Amino acid sequence: MEELKYNDEESDEETVPKIHFSVAMWDFNQCDAKKCSGRKLARFGLLKPLKVKQRFPGIVLTPTAAHCLSPSDKNIIDTKGIAVVDCSWAKIKETPLNSLRPTYGRLLPFLVAANPINYGKPCQLSCAEAIAAALYITGFPDISEYYLSKFSWGHSFFEVNGDLLKRYAACSDGASVIEVQTKYLKEVEEEQKSNRLSLPDYPPSSDSEED
Repeated sequence: MEELKYNDEESDEETVPKIHFSVAMWDFNQCDAKKCSGRKLARFGLLKPLKVKQRFPGIVLTPTAAHCLSPSDKNIIDTKGIAVVDCSWAKIKETPLNSLRPTYGRLLPFLVAANPINYGKPCQLSCAEAIAAALYITGFPDISEYYLSKFSWGHSFFEVNGDLLKRYAACSDGASVIEVQTKYLKEVEEEQKSNRLSLPDYPPSSDSEED
Protein backbone atom coordinates (compact mmCIF):
# COMPACT_ATOMS: atom_id res chain seq x y z
CA MET A 1 0.00 0.00 0.00
CA GLU A 2 1.38 3.37 -0.97
CA GLU A 3 2.19 5.66 1.93
CA LEU A 4 0.73 9.15 2.07
CA LYS A 5 3.20 11.90 1.23
CA TYR A 6 3.09 15.27 2.90
CA ASN A 7 4.43 18.74 2.29
CA ASP A 8 6.04 19.40 5.68
CA GLU A 9 7.43 22.83 4.80
CA GLU A 10 5.40 25.87 3.96
CA SER A 11 6.38 27.97 0.98
CA ASP A 12 7.52 31.51 1.75
CA GLU A 13 4.92 32.70 -0.75
CA GLU A 14 2.09 30.67 0.75
CA THR A 15 -0.90 32.70 1.84
CA VAL A 16 -2.13 31.58 5.25
CA PRO A 17 -5.85 32.27 5.70
CA LYS A 18 -7.21 33.41 9.05
CA ILE A 19 -8.86 30.46 10.82
CA HIS A 20 -10.98 31.84 13.66
CA PHE A 21 -12.98 28.70 14.48
CA SER A 22 -12.03 25.38 16.05
CA VAL A 23 -11.19 22.34 13.91
CA ALA A 24 -11.02 19.08 15.88
CA MET A 25 -10.86 15.28 15.58
CA TRP A 26 -11.69 12.19 17.59
CA ASP A 27 -9.01 9.55 17.01
CA PHE A 28 -10.11 5.96 17.65
CA ASN A 29 -6.56 4.68 16.97
CA GLN A 30 -7.67 2.34 14.19
CA CYS A 31 -5.43 3.72 11.43
CA ASP A 32 -1.71 3.65 10.74
CA ALA A 33 -0.34 6.70 12.54
CA LYS A 34 2.21 7.26 9.77
CA LYS A 35 -0.57 7.51 7.18
CA CYS A 36 -3.16 9.42 9.20
CA SER A 37 -3.95 12.75 7.54
CA GLY A 38 -5.69 14.00 10.69
CA ARG A 39 -2.61 13.51 12.85
CA LYS A 40 -0.53 15.37 10.29
CA LEU A 41 -2.91 18.31 10.44
CA ALA A 42 -2.63 18.23 14.23
CA ARG A 43 1.14 18.42 13.92
CA PHE A 44 0.76 21.59 11.86
CA GLY A 45 -1.48 23.03 14.54
CA LEU A 46 -4.47 22.95 12.19
CA LEU A 47 -6.49 20.42 14.16
CA LYS A 48 -7.14 19.77 17.85
CA PRO A 49 -7.33 16.13 19.06
CA LEU A 50 -10.36 15.31 21.20
CA LYS A 51 -10.80 12.60 23.81
CA VAL A 52 -13.21 9.84 22.76
CA LYS A 53 -16.02 10.93 25.13
CA GLN A 54 -15.31 14.66 24.84
CA ARG A 55 -18.25 16.69 23.54
CA PHE A 56 -17.92 19.14 20.65
CA PRO A 57 -20.36 22.05 20.16
CA GLY A 58 -20.07 22.53 16.39
CA ILE A 59 -20.59 20.54 13.21
CA VAL A 60 -19.53 16.90 13.55
CA LEU A 61 -18.89 14.89 10.38
CA THR A 62 -20.00 11.36 11.22
CA PRO A 63 -21.59 8.47 9.29
CA THR A 64 -24.24 8.15 12.01
CA ALA A 65 -25.68 11.61 11.29
CA ALA A 66 -29.23 12.03 10.03
CA HIS A 67 -28.75 15.29 8.13
CA CYS A 68 -26.59 16.26 5.16
CA LEU A 69 -24.06 19.07 5.39
CA SER A 70 -24.97 22.19 3.41
CA PRO A 71 -24.05 25.87 3.03
CA SER A 72 -26.70 26.66 5.65
CA ASP A 73 -24.30 25.19 8.23
CA LYS A 74 -21.78 27.97 7.69
CA ASN A 75 -22.83 29.97 10.73
CA ILE A 76 -22.49 26.93 13.00
CA ILE A 77 -18.92 26.33 11.81
CA ASP A 78 -18.18 30.04 12.00
CA THR A 79 -19.22 30.24 15.66
CA LYS A 80 -18.79 26.70 17.03
CA GLY A 81 -16.26 24.98 14.73
CA ILE A 82 -16.10 21.62 12.96
CA ALA A 83 -14.91 18.16 13.99
CA VAL A 84 -14.32 14.87 12.20
CA VAL A 85 -14.10 11.24 13.29
CA ASP A 86 -10.88 9.38 12.53
CA CYS A 87 -11.53 5.65 12.32
CA SER A 88 -11.01 2.81 9.86
CA TRP A 89 -13.67 2.43 7.18
CA ALA A 90 -13.38 -1.34 7.73
CA LYS A 91 -14.31 -0.92 11.41
CA ILE A 92 -17.19 1.54 11.19
CA LYS A 93 -19.74 -0.90 12.65
CA GLU A 94 -17.63 -1.66 15.72
CA THR A 95 -16.67 1.97 16.42
CA PRO A 96 -18.68 3.58 19.28
CA LEU A 97 -19.71 6.61 17.24
CA ASN A 98 -22.97 7.00 19.16
CA SER A 99 -20.98 7.94 22.25
CA LEU A 100 -20.07 11.26 20.61
CA ARG A 101 -23.68 12.51 20.84
CA PRO A 102 -23.16 15.51 18.53
CA THR A 103 -25.65 18.36 18.53
CA TYR A 104 -24.97 19.06 14.86
CA GLY A 105 -24.09 15.71 13.29
CA ARG A 106 -23.72 15.91 9.53
CA LEU A 107 -23.17 13.57 6.59
CA LEU A 108 -21.06 14.63 3.64
CA PRO A 109 -22.71 14.28 0.22
CA PHE A 110 -21.25 12.06 -2.49
CA LEU A 111 -17.58 12.76 -3.21
CA VAL A 112 -14.69 10.62 -4.42
CA ALA A 113 -11.50 10.06 -2.44
CA ALA A 114 -8.26 11.27 -4.01
CA ASN A 115 -5.75 10.23 -1.33
CA PRO A 116 -3.30 7.46 -2.36
CA ILE A 117 -4.85 4.84 -0.07
CA ASN A 118 -8.48 5.09 -1.27
CA TYR A 119 -8.04 6.92 -4.57
CA GLY A 120 -11.13 6.70 -6.73
CA LYS A 121 -13.35 5.17 -4.03
CA PRO A 122 -16.68 6.91 -3.51
CA CYS A 123 -17.28 8.43 -0.06
CA GLN A 124 -14.16 6.94 1.58
CA LEU A 125 -12.46 10.27 2.25
CA SER A 126 -9.53 10.80 4.57
CA CYS A 127 -9.97 13.12 7.57
CA ALA A 128 -8.22 15.93 5.71
CA GLU A 129 -10.43 15.48 2.64
CA ALA A 130 -13.59 15.40 4.76
CA ILE A 131 -12.67 18.61 6.57
CA ALA A 132 -11.64 20.33 3.34
CA ALA A 133 -14.85 19.25 1.58
CA ALA A 134 -17.02 20.50 4.43
CA LEU A 135 -15.21 23.84 4.55
CA TYR A 136 -15.52 24.32 0.80
CA ILE A 137 -19.23 23.49 0.73
CA THR A 138 -20.00 25.82 3.63
CA GLY A 139 -18.21 28.82 2.17
CA PHE A 140 -14.61 28.64 3.35
CA PRO A 141 -12.80 27.71 0.09
CA ASP A 142 -9.50 29.40 0.98
CA ILE A 143 -9.23 27.52 4.27
CA SER A 144 -10.30 24.31 2.53
CA GLU A 145 -7.51 24.59 -0.04
CA TYR A 146 -5.00 25.56 2.66
CA TYR A 147 -5.70 22.39 4.61
CA LEU A 148 -5.15 20.14 1.60
CA SER A 149 -2.08 22.11 0.51
CA LYS A 150 -0.27 20.25 3.31
CA PHE A 151 -0.42 17.07 1.23
CA SER A 152 1.36 16.45 -2.05
CA TRP A 153 -1.81 14.76 -3.35
CA GLY A 154 -4.16 17.46 -2.03
CA HIS A 155 -4.68 19.19 -5.37
CA SER A 156 -6.02 15.89 -6.78
CA PHE A 157 -9.05 16.08 -4.51
CA PHE A 158 -10.17 19.33 -6.13
CA GLU A 159 -9.35 18.04 -9.60
CA VAL A 160 -11.55 14.97 -9.03
CA ASN A 161 -14.39 16.71 -7.19
CA GLY A 162 -14.14 20.37 -8.25
CA ASP A 163 -17.33 20.59 -10.30
CA LEU A 164 -19.38 18.71 -7.72
CA LEU A 165 -18.06 20.78 -4.83
CA LYS A 166 -19.09 23.96 -6.65
CA ARG A 167 -22.58 22.55 -7.19
CA TYR A 168 -22.95 21.71 -3.52
CA ALA A 169 -21.61 25.10 -2.46
CA ALA A 170 -24.28 26.80 -4.58
CA CYS A 171 -27.11 25.05 -2.72
CA SER A 172 -29.24 26.59 0.01
CA ASP A 173 -29.87 23.70 2.40
CA GLY A 174 -29.47 19.96 2.96
CA ALA A 175 -32.46 19.07 0.78
CA SER A 176 -31.05 20.92 -2.23
CA VAL A 177 -27.63 19.28 -1.68
CA ILE A 178 -29.33 15.87 -1.81
CA GLU A 179 -31.10 16.92 -5.02
CA VAL A 180 -27.76 17.88 -6.61
CA GLN A 181 -26.23 14.60 -5.45
CA THR A 182 -29.13 12.58 -6.90
CA LYS A 183 -28.99 14.44 -10.21
CA TYR A 184 -25.22 13.98 -10.44
CA LEU A 185 -25.36 10.24 -9.76
CA LYS A 186 -28.11 9.89 -12.36
CA GLU A 187 -25.94 11.76 -14.88
CA VAL A 188 -23.04 9.41 -14.15
CA GLU A 189 -25.29 6.36 -14.50
CA GLU A 190 -26.67 7.57 -17.83
CA GLU A 191 -23.19 8.37 -19.11
CA GLN A 192 -21.95 4.90 -18.19
CA LYS A 193 -24.99 3.34 -19.85
CA SER A 194 -24.40 5.42 -22.97
CA ASN A 195 -20.76 4.35 -23.10
CA ARG A 196 -21.76 0.70 -22.88
CA LEU A 197 -24.32 1.08 -25.67
CA SER A 198 -21.79 2.82 -27.91
CA LEU A 199 -19.37 -0.10 -27.81
CA PRO A 200 -19.16 -1.99 -31.14
CA ASP A 201 -20.56 -5.53 -31.42
CA TYR A 202 -17.52 -7.76 -31.51
CA PRO A 203 -17.72 -11.25 -33.03
CA PRO A 204 -17.85 -14.21 -30.63
CA SER A 205 -14.49 -15.36 -29.31
CA SER A 206 -15.14 -18.99 -30.22
CA ASP A 207 -13.14 -20.35 -33.18
CA SER A 208 -15.97 -22.66 -34.25
CA GLU A 209 -18.20 -21.60 -37.13
CA GLU A 210 -21.95 -21.82 -37.02
CA ASP A 211 -23.64 -24.07 -39.58
